[in-house]
Amino acid sequence: MSSLGLALPLFCGVWFVYIRWICNKFYSRPPGPKPIPLLGNVLQLPIEFQERTMMKWARQYGPLVYARFLGRHTIMVNSAEIMQDLFAKRGAKYSDRPPLILMNELLGWSPSSAFLPYNAQYKRHRRWMHDALASKTKLLEYRQIQKKETCILITGLMTTPEDYVSHFLRFTAGSVAEIVFGHTVGSVDDTYIRLSEKATKATAEIGSPGSMLVDFIPILKYWPTWFPASDWKRKALAVRPTIQDMINAPYNMVKDQMVLGQAKPSMVSKLIEENSQKKEGLSVQDEIDIKNTAAVLYGAATDTTVNLLVAFLLAMIKYPEVFKKAQEEIDRVVGPDRLPEYEDRDSLKYLNAVIKELYRWHPPLPLGIAHFSMKEDTYQDCSIPANSMVVPNIWAMTQDSNLYPDPEEFIPERFYETESADSQLDLKNPYNLIFGIGRRQCPGQAFADAGVFYAISNMIATLDISRIRDDNGDEINPPHAFKSGLVHHLLPFQCKIKPRSQRVVKLVVNSLESLN
Repeated sequence: MSSLGLALPLFCGVWFVYIRWICNKFYSRPPGPKPIPLLGNVLQLPIEFQERTMMKWARQYGPLVYARFLGRHTIMVNSAEIMQDLFAKRGAKYSDRPPLILMNELLGWSPSSAFLPYNAQYKRHRRWMHDALASKTKLLEYRQIQKKETCILITGLMTTPEDYVSHFLRFTAGSVAEIVFGHTVGSVDDTYIRLSEKATKATAEIGSPGSMLVDFIPILKYWPTWFPASDWKRKALAVRPTIQDMINAPYNMVKDQMVLGQAKPSMVSKLIEENSQKKEGLSVQDEIDIKNTAAVLYGAATDTTVNLLVAFLLAMIKYPEVFKKAQEEIDRVVGPDRLPEYEDRDSLKYLNAVIKELYRWHPPLPLGIAHFSMKEDTYQDCSIPANSMVVPNIWAMTQDSNLYPDPEEFIPERFYETESADSQLDLKNPYNLIFGIGRRQCPGQAFADAGVFYAISNMIATLDISRIRDDNGDEINPPHAFKSGLVHHLLPFQCKIKPRSQRVVKLVVNSLESLN
């Protein structure tokens, strides 16, 4: 038989399978951009600002979008309702993580709880985090720490306002370091703060976990660093040692202090003590789990909260009428003789709306962290294959003009009459989106939200924030511009920050002295 005679039946067989199985399965999946043979939709997804492309696809194909990157099935969720249906109501199917090549293998974050599969190790990490940050008793205990760090923050902003990013970093890292490691941060030049800043910033700028092409096309991890278009891999390998230092250094500090009998109570010292009392003692795996749980709490909480506080500063100089209205409310509710307390929050209706709008206007993790479908599923008559990467496009959800008219603008009034953050059913409230939904929801969200409240309420109460002027005397209104990546880091901008009066300076100094 000729080669043509052998090839023709083979071709017909392949074509039959393609038509009867692959096409039928494909057309029952959610709609999405048309793929090309073999590559799928690889060439249609840019390296940067992938959330914008995914939102364009959502506008064209609907809120649930399917794409294929070589052999990787990918489902893009652009609706809060769908995210809740899949991640919360069907959490048994969608709580896993995909094999995140960039984060786990190249950067070395494994076994970070944020990127672990939904297994016993992840549940162990999450239980530890919940015990440390999520119980009401613990949250009340931490109020004193947050109040003290807030006073230090305000003092720094009054003294060297141009260093606002460093002051935000010190505020956030100081609060978390005290709780996780029992470490008191002395200044913005603290060794562990700088390690965390360098590691998390580099991680965020390299790319979103589950959205970099290497996660869609795992074979790219073998891409030689001397090949063209390999800058992403060189950056990942360059930052890996810093990430390892960030994971190991503070843990080793706590262990050394425990040997000397000088360790302060902390999450890490407690876990070391508990696991050392086991019959077999503290194992290598115990140490790996403890140090990685601590690192993700310290690193993730620090970077995202700093980013939110910088975004707040930008919003206040872009929208001075919002700042003035929030200041008037605090003056009326709190008065001139003390600083805002968490107990004032229920009475600060407009300030709560400002915080909600901040979460919506600048969600720190635009694509969240990808989930992984553990079983084949059907949703709204669409087939979702098992082992699909499921990407929550939180940025698209918060930019939905049907829910939020003029989404590019900062308009707290849109939340002035809505339900409180306690309502988990209120999906229009961005508080219930930016921290995730379901079994992967951030366990430290209440602590982080309290920190944001303390910082913002006290900045409004004690500071005047305004635009700078150019050489012609005209005000400079900076754009809402940010870098692409896991976290939307804002581009640098200048502003004018000064104490409202000498009275508030004395008030902050006296408050700090009383907390020491």
